[in-house]
Amino acid sequence: MFRVEENTSAPPDATPHDPVPAGWRHHTSPLERPARVTLAVYAADPVLRVGVVQQVRHRPEIDLVDADHMDSAQVSLVVADTVDDDVAALLNRLRHNNATRTGLVIGTLGPGGLQRVIECGVAAVLRRTEAGQDQLLRLVLATGNGEGMLPGDLLGELLHHVGSLQRSALDPGALSLSTLTTREADMLRLVSEGLDTAEIARKTAYSERTVKNVLHEVTTRLQLRNRAHAVGYALRNGLI
Repeated sequence: MFRVEENTSAPPDATPHDPVPAGWRHHTSPLERPARVTLAVYAADPVLRVGVVQQVRHRPEIDLVDADHMDSAQVSLVVADTVDDDVAALLNRLRHNNATRTGLVIGTLGPGGLQRVIECGVAAVLRRTEAGQDQLLRLVLATGNGEGMLPGDLLGELLHHVGSLQRSALDPGALSLSTLTTREADMLRLVSEGLDTAEIARKTAYSERTVKNVLHEVTTRLQLRNRAHAVGYALRNGLI
């Protein structure tokens, strides 16, 4: 008696049955991998720049751009000792670049420095003493995602400043020279030193139009006649 063996192999032109519907299949491709954040690092001191670059260059989440493509980076990280005129000018230039968001790693942020860097468009701030690899990565990713990042004490300073502005807006009659912003006081001090509008603009890294508007706001708000009157008032009260 002969036994017939069932042929279980599919003919060459047959299509094997796939129990998973085609629409449900997941195909992994390079296009589905999380995008890396492109990063440009700026520092006047090459030692500072190298230190930061070494911390982040091997992180898989970050793609460091070369010198020819820095303006196209998603995140621009500025590393500095203090926010001097050159750093402020760089921050203002980056602020006008719509392709990038700016983070700052700073050694010392003096009185009024936080307000100044925020006005320059900085989204995240980290002190150099706290700039370990994990913190740097957190700053870069937060900035790239459109988020802000501040040390706790600086966040408290910012909230206090915002609260002062709100109180001033609710009670304009209570305004006095003591409520001048740091920017206003600095500009009045420069006027007292004999600087004109163009010189103040270069010194503070603001436009001449901004300087004129700030000084006009001071004289109008305090009901003073002109810049000289405002400077005299500030000097008599020991405020500059």
